[in-house]
Amino acid sequence: MQQGLTHSVTLVLGGVRSGKSRYAHTLAERHPRVTFIATAERRDDPEMHAKIDRHRAERPDHWATLEVPLELSQAIAAAAPRSDVILIDCLTFYAANLLEAHTQETHPDHLLLRHETEKLCASLRTAPCPIILVSNEVGSGVVPAYASGRHFRDLLGELNQRVAAVADTVVLMVAGLPLTLKSEAHA
Repeated sequence: MQQGLTHSVTLVLGGVRSGKSRYAHTLAERHPRVTFIATAERRDDPEMHAKIDRHRAERPDHWATLEVPLELSQAIAAAAPRSDVILIDCLTFYAANLLEAHTQETHPDHLLLRHETEKLCASLRTAPCPIILVSNEVGSGVVPAYASGRHFRDLLGELNQRVAAVADTVVLMVAGLPLTLKSEAHA
């Protein structure tokens, strides 16, 4: 690990096209060995393919990239020893992936989803390198018309709260401008 780096967790929140990924990239670029963990999965969706391709093209070639839709805590543990910083983009897809992985169940196991959130937060607390996470802020949006949409919004809102509680720094992006919501002295 680069000398002078300490453990820290930064959560970058924002709406769609708020500049949250760009801001997180700027933070990560300060470090020589970046591991980028992508949670989005390629699907039979041309729009998603284009978005993933655009994000890949924006990343520097020397960044290590892991595509991890579900097992974030394990990916953090595996990547941390060889990284000066880990950038996870984004928790929004991670939450959607968790819900989709458990849709076969008649009633999604809320305890299992909470357990996954706890595992993620534990790995954030113990990682030996800084971690930057990106997520959508969904609390200011329109109430979804469908129960599944409301369930997703609630899950992501809870996940964001839990990660924000662990984070040293929380930044809300609005129109490309960072608004610091939380900042610890050592972050």
